[in-house]
Amino acid sequence: MIVGLFRERTPGERRVALIPPEVAALSDSLGAGFLVEAGAGSGAGVPDAAWEAAGARVVAGPEEVAANASWHLRVGPPDLSTEGEVHLPRSGATLLCLTTPPGPGALARAVSRTGGGLLALDRIPRSTRAQSMDVLSSQATVAGYRGALLGALHLPRFLPMLTTAAGTIRPARVLVLGAGVAGLQAMATARRLGAAVTGHDIRPAALEQIRSLGASTLQDSDPPPGAPEVEGGYARQLEGDEASAQEALLARRIGEFDMVVTTAQIPGRPAPRLVTTAMVESMPAGGVVVDLAAATGGNCQVSRPDHEVVHSGITVLAPTNPASGLPEHASAMFSRNVAALLRHLESTGRDPGDSDDEILRAITLVHEGRILDPELEESCTDAPPEGENP
Repeated sequence: MIVGLFRERTPGERRVALIPPEVAALSDSLGAGFLVEAGAGSGAGVPDAAWEAAGARVVAGPEEVAANASWHLRVGPPDLSTEGEVHLPRSGATLLCLTTPPGPGALARAVSRTGGGLLALDRIPRSTRAQSMDVLSSQATVAGYRGALLGALHLPRFLPMLTTAAGTIRPARVLVLGAGVAGLQAMATARRLGAAVTGHDIRPAALEQIRSLGASTLQDSDPPPGAPEVEGGYARQLEGDEASAQEALLARRIGEFDMVVTTAQIPGRPAPRLVTTAMVESMPAGGVVVDLAAATGGNCQVSRPDHEVVHSGITVLAPTNPASGLPEHASAMFSRNVAALLRHLESTGRDPGDSDDEILRAITLVHEGRILDPELEESCTDAPPEGENP
C-alpha cells in the first residue's frame, strides 16, 4: 500500500490532505509507504523535512507520485484544464478528494478513461459510524469560526458590550442563517466575542441547538413537527407558501442586525437565495454580510464569489473556501478524517460490489474505470469529453 500526497494547485488553497503525524501513525498501523510531492504542505506551514521525519519519501513532482501510489490524496479535485489526465489514477489506483465545487461530472469522466477509481469525500454519510471520517463537518467547523471572525473584522464597531469612562457601548447584533455545523460554530464564536446572537433555521430540531448556545431564535414560535428536513439532517428546498413566509420573516427582521452570516446549503443543489438586495439595503449603515454558501451559488443576492462588495453602505463578503484561511487546524482535522477513512477502507476493500459497507457504497463514484452512480453515469454519457464541443 503506497499513499501519494499531492501539492494543491487550486489558487488560494493552503490546506494539505494529510499531515506528518498521521503519516507516521498510518505507517505503523497499516504498514503503508508514503510518497509526498515537494511543497505539499507549504501552505499549511509543513516543511518537506517534516514528511521525511515521519517516514515519507519526498519527490520533486507529481509524476512520480501518480505513477507509483495506489491511493492518491488531495484536498480538492485536480484542475483538468491545467493538469490534464496525466496525474489521474490508473488501474489499481484510487483518488480520494472533495469533488464539489464544481461537481464530480468532468472528474468522473476523466478517471473512468484512465481506468482508476474515484472516492468523493463530500459524500461521506452523515451517520454516527462515519462521524470520524466526515470531512464536510470538520471543514464546516473551520468555516463557521472563520466567517464570524471575518464579519467582526469588517464591522466598524465592537462586538461586545463595553462600559467605559466614555460611556456604554451596546453589543453588536448578529444574525446567523442556518444551524448546521458551520452556522452553530459561527453563533458560538460570535457569542464568545460578546455579540448578541440570533440564529435561524427552518428545522425544529435545530432550534434547540441554537438556544443551547445561548442565542435567540428569529421566529416567534417553533414550527410544527415534521418541518422540512431530508436524510442526513439537511433542510430541503422550500417552495410556494413556505418560501414566501420565510422571505417575509427575514425581510421584516433583518434590518435589526449589524452583521449577518449565512450558511444554508442543500446537498446536490445550488444554495438557497435567502437575503435579497432589498434586505441588504434595510440593514444599518456599516453592516456586514458574510455569505459562507458562496461556493454553491450564495445565499445573498448581492454576493460575488471571493469579492468584497459594498452595497448601500453594507459590506458583503463571499469567501468560497473559508477553511483554507485557517490552514494549520483545517489540515489537521481534514487529515484525521482521511486517516480514519483509509483505515476503514483497508478493512472493507475498494470494490463496493464485494461489500455491503454503506460508507464505501456512498463515496465510490468510479471503480476500475466504471462509473457506479447511475445519475452521474447518465450525465457523463450525455456529455462530451473534456476539450470537445457538444
